[in-house]
Amino acid sequence: MPKIDVEDLISLVRNYNPKTNEDLIRRAYAYGEKMHEGQFRRSGDPYFSHPVAVAAILTEQQLDDATIVTALLHDTIEDTKSTYKEVAENFGTEIAELVDGVTKLTNLQLSSSETKQAENFRKLFMAMSKDLRVILVKLADRLHNMRTIKSMSPEKQVQKARETMDIFAPLAGRMGMQWMREELEDLAFRVLNPEARSSIMRRFITLQRETGDVVRQITDDIRGELDKAGIEADVFGRAKKPYGIWRKMQEKDQGFSRLSDIYGFRIITRNEADCYRALGAIHQRWRAVPGRFKDYISQPKSNGYRSIHTTVSGRDGKRVEVQIRTRQMHEVAEAGVAAHWAYRDGVRAENPFAVDPAKWLAALTERFESAEDHDEFLEHVKLEMYSDQVFCFTPKGDVVKLPRGATPLDFAYAIHTRIGDSCVGAKVDHIRVPLWTRLKNGQSVEIITAEGQRPQATWIDIVVTGRAKAAIRKSLREEDRERFIKLGRELARVAFEHIGKKATDKALKTAAKTLGLEDGQEVLARLGSAELRAQEVIEALYPELALSTGDEVDAARAVVGLSPGQSFTRAPCCQPVPGERIVGITYRGRGVVVHAIDCPNLAEVEDQPERWIDLHWDSGRHPAVHTVTLNVTIRNDAGVLGRICTLIGEQKANISDLHFADKKPDFYRLLIDVDIRDAEHLHTVMTALEAESDVAEIARYRDPDRKQG
Repeated sequence: MPKIDVEDLISLVRNYNPKTNEDLIRRAYAYGEKMHEGQFRRSGDPYFSHPVAVAAILTEQQLDDATIVTALLHDTIEDTKSTYKEVAENFGTEIAELVDGVTKLTNLQLSSSETKQAENFRKLFMAMSKDLRVILVKLADRLHNMRTIKSMSPEKQVQKARETMDIFAPLAGRMGMQWMREELEDLAFRVLNPEARSSIMRRFITLQRETGDVVRQITDDIRGELDKAGIEADVFGRAKKPYGIWRKMQEKDQGFSRLSDIYGFRIITRNEADCYRALGAIHQRWRAVPGRFKDYISQPKSNGYRSIHTTVSGRDGKRVEVQIRTRQMHEVAEAGVAAHWAYRDGVRAENPFAVDPAKWLAALTERFESAEDHDEFLEHVKLEMYSDQVFCFTPKGDVVKLPRGATPLDFAYAIHTRIGDSCVGAKVDHIRVPLWTRLKNGQSVEIITAEGQRPQATWIDIVVTGRAKAAIRKSLREEDRERFIKLGRELARVAFEHIGKKATDKALKTAAKTLGLEDGQEVLARLGSAELRAQEVIEALYPELALSTGDEVDAARAVVGLSPGQSFTRAPCCQPVPGERIVGITYRGRGVVVHAIDCPNLAEVEDQPERWIDLHWDSGRHPAVHTVTLNVTIRNDAGVLGRICTLIGEQKANISDLHFADKKPDFYRLLIDVDIRDAEHLHTVMTALEAESDVAEIARYRDPDRKQG
């Protein structure tokens, strides 16, 4: 690909900014060319052809000189002997800061592991918050790399395409740069699913052969209607990008032949009043498709996007999507947040619809500040970047913007966390609806609250906004903490009594210090949530009482006292576990069966002492493979069984079987087989279940009739 020379680049800038600083661009071009001398891309082209191509992409968005120069220099600090200091001395601090910002973004591995990815997203948003032009250069850099991706290895192509699809394309869309989002998606689609893309292209060719040039025909039809109404406007039509069509097919679960709105048309009017006149003319001529009308002129998107969207049944019943907006609205729709820097006739273009990048970023990042962990932050970022908005009203007529798919609970949290936490119901357009109802554009929402109401765990799956998820999780954490502290106190009491000590506040405070925890309350909370074992607390205070640590005990050699080669099985009647006193009974052809010392079935072999073997459990750390049956009576109510199973899982125990022993209208009695480590672990599980308000009774289930074999 031939490199664009400096005069061609200056000419591209001069087209929209006659007052450009030509000397600055010439100096940057010469400096970049010198720094990258001798470097080549994988394609064999001189490396400097890439920064120049990135600069040319940015001229299409009519950006300022500082951004164009940053594009020319964006790889110098990273890939050459150039330094921040040198760039600042030659081109000023503003450009040096921008180049440094792009360099830092290039070093972020955005497609790495979840935790690292979330941390890098934080850095991405921090870089954006300093100067959004850093992201504009990075997006143009990614676009050129995707256009020339064929020279990369297949593995690298897939990695870059996946990162583009997951991060850069949605980010471009969130910034309002729809053309860039569509091109990035389609270039990534070409790599990730070439067969699907080729299939859609082939069907397009067939469709054109059968129907002729549909775009030109419909464009002429629309122009005719506007001329009749005396509306001066430009009309543009196009077939949608292959990836856009593919995504529609996946969302609607339809084949290509049944997918109707594969064509999109834009009407660019002279003023806002003509937008609504044009809408009237279109709806008079063609029937509007219900539920497909959106007025983003009266309710703009947060990135400044304004347009009227409608879908009509056009020629031969084909659905046609039409967007109507003014020239200034169109500039923002194409450039998005970048419209803030656009130049026209040598001066910064004063577009009344261009959003202030600082305010836009503040609104975007505000949601992420409450995230307390990495996964939560990442979830927020992805939710925010992919969201398409709906606009709903409070009973007073105030507008609340929410992502598509939002529920009344999201609406409640968008107003205030306190409203969300105490929500018990909602009315949409004066009709009571379930909290999981998906809201639609223009609906009026009234939230019903009650004192004492607390967020439910099931709400996490109902809400879609990061703000609501964060608030619910925070509330649940606080509620769980109280429950875990209560449970932890009981576990600590039993563990300390076992060694003849008392779990005093002073002892717990000392243990916290040794374990590197905040205070005694944190020790109890972690004990209750099974993040910490009582044995670890004992060992922290009394190292001399520590059990032999090291590798986990082999389950096949869990008991001590057997002859070499002798195998054992646990008696199903009494289900002994490590930590309990045991005895072995020999059976012909069946090896040794281990019973608890108080098992009633031992009476049957009382007069056969030759079959008895003195055994004890290995004192090491046992795996959670010892099955114990619990007899649990729970309240018959929605969600109770799920909570019980979750509670057992929280104690790091596995449910291997579950049987309904008795079903009554108000209570269920269950026999639950749980795999546990030892007697202490069993006590932890039973105490946790006992503390649950929906559990009426719990006991260990032992059945003398359940014999070996």
